Amino acid sequence: MHIPNGMLSGAICPVTVAVSTLGIIGATLASIWAKVKPAAVRFGAVTALIFAAQMMNFPIQDGTSGHLIGGVLASALLGTPLGILSMAIVVTIQCLVFSDGGFIVLGANILNMALIGAGLGGVLRSIFLKNIPSGSIKNVLGLAGVAWLSVIAAALACSIELSIAGTVPFSTVAGTMLKAHALIGIGEGLITAVVCFVLAQEMVRTSNRWSVALPLAASGIIATMLSPFASGFPDGLEWVAGKYQFLHEASPTFVSPLPDYSVSFFSNEAVSTGLAGFIGVVVTFLIASSMAKVLSGHRQ
Repeated sequence: MHIPNGMLSGAICPVTVAVSTLGIIGATLASIWAKVKPAAVRFGAVTALIFAAQMMNFPIQDGTSGHLIGGVLASALLGTPLGILSMAIVVTIQCLVFSDGGFIVLGANILNMALIGAGLGGVLRSIFLKNIPSGSIKNVLGLAGVAWLSVIAAALACSIELSIAGTVPFSTVAGTMLKAHALIGIGEGLITAVVCFVLAQEMVRTSNRWSVALPLAASGIIATMLSPFASGFPDGLEWVAGKYQFLHEASPTFVSPLPDYSVSFFSNEAVSTGLAGFIGVVVTFLIASSMAKVLSGHRQ
């Protein structure tokens, strides 16, 4: 779902930047005004977990893979406004540090994964699961369904953006994008349901230590030890772009320090990926925690 440079052009780029900027401003104000918000370190830990989980591509079919977007997961654990900010931080770090998603199209990627994934996903969650106890089986199943819908909505938005940019006709790309991401959405739903169920357990939910330590430890393990074993198949968008021959990624606007989640001075791919993932987790945690402290107005 990370759109690279060169896949979108024209007015769609500044328009999505404007929409995403307004959305982030709105989410920031809502977060400041919120009466109940997570501790800064929990915000950082959950954001780091989403970053790490996005590194784990899983195979689906026809040589295609998918990975967690995490919008509904973020909104369920942090609240919708902070969930949007969490996703925006992840997408921005992926772009600037790892060249995952183009800088010119950063507005579109934030729109699709943060505003639609966490924002719309959070709204749907509040509508359908408002009176259902957190951690219950019904709530978990509902979260899985809403997470699936958020992936479909993001894939549809991406198809519209590609069409407006003149990259590929909507009638050509939409069906294939939705078909691929309907399968990816199943993985999204399962991961969202399992993580929310685990973190909703009383021992975790009522303990400041466990509510931070568990997601932070999981993010470190995933990024450092498991990410080297992620599927190497192209993700849903890359596969569709290859199918319709519009995968022509432009040169990066700048050179990222850890392109493609690798550390250049390590020849061993597994070590390189694991170290890059660890650095990403640390950077994401520190930036997200610092931002949350600023929004809260006091140290936690």
